Amino acid sequence: MPPNPSRQMATGKSFEYALLLQFEEKLNDKTQVEVIKNSAFKIAKKCFEDVSDDERSEYLLASSFAVNLLIDLEPRLSNDIDKNDILQLEILSDHHGKSGDVRDVLAIRALQKWEIGVSAKNNHKAVKHSRLSADIDFGEKWIGINCSKEYFNVVTPIFQELKSIRESSNATKKWSEIGNHHDSVYVPILEAFTQELDSLYKQSPRDVAKNLVAYLVGNKDFYKVIKINNCVEIHAYNLNGTLNLPFKNIDPKYKTSKVPLPTQIQDISFKEGSKTTVIVTLNNSWKLSFRIHNASSRVEPSLKFDINLLSSPQNLYKNTLNVCNQE
Repeated sequence: MPPNPSRQMATGKSFEYALLLQFEEKLNDKTQVEVIKNSAFKIAKKCFEDVSDDERSEYLLASSFAVNLLIDLEPRLSNDIDKNDILQLEILSDHHGKSGDVRDVLAIRALQKWEIGVSAKNNHKAVKHSRLSADIDFGEKWIGINCSKEYFNVVTPIFQELKSIRESSNATKKWSEIGNHHDSVYVPILEAFTQELDSLYKQSPRDVAKNLVAYLVGNKDFYKVIKINNCVEIHAYNLNGTLNLPFKNIDPKYKTSKVPLPTQIQDISFKEGSKTTVIVTLNNSWKLSFRIHNASSRVEPSLKFDINLLSSPQNLYKNTLNVCNQE
């Protein structure tokens, strides 16, 4: 199998498919289950079939632990109104993430007007991999307010220069061949980004703080299932209060609190000693890191953010399960 990022994509899709399989297997004898076999399902199934037997076993075991807990957290998964109340399982295509919906696997009950989603992560915890370029208005895309002309006046010439380098070298020039790109590219782009984010925040403080986290973390409530080595972590991003609902008189076995979104950005600044990373600190214990990098070894006219959640509210439900593959 090819190296990253396609390797990471393939293992991630395999884990999504394993989660869907475990939902189907564990719920089939409790309720009517229908798997939606869309194009995303077919891609994930092919990825699952292409990984090694050992990897498939690992993904299924981690998924089994995770799904058992999710059934305890969500009584509507296993309880229906009647035979017409079908539980549909669906894998979402990646394009949903562009609008801030980070869920990968959905469980839907149309009759109850109810759904929950799972974001599946295999060996990483990054919340987003957003790009910056001369054509991307991150303000409009992330928080619903357009970036200023001043921002584009700073970043556009830098990205145009990168485009010229790429074109004149027939896309062969490498970043390592263009000198100190940290100082000439990363720093001015990040400085423009921090100034613009601060400027947008001053226009509409409460909305910008809330929308920024909602877009980057996920604008629809979801469970994050993270498989790391012999552990699987389950986090409940119950931002709107739609998770962990009872079914009639059946309550969830465990409670997950509603998590408060931020209302203020308290600080936007470079990480100490770094030319590649900006830290955004918000109230309600939210903190994010934005590390900028070139996604390819060859020069291209865009840059990628690796965005990570450094801290979150204390009442965000987290459970770590130890998974041992017993021979």
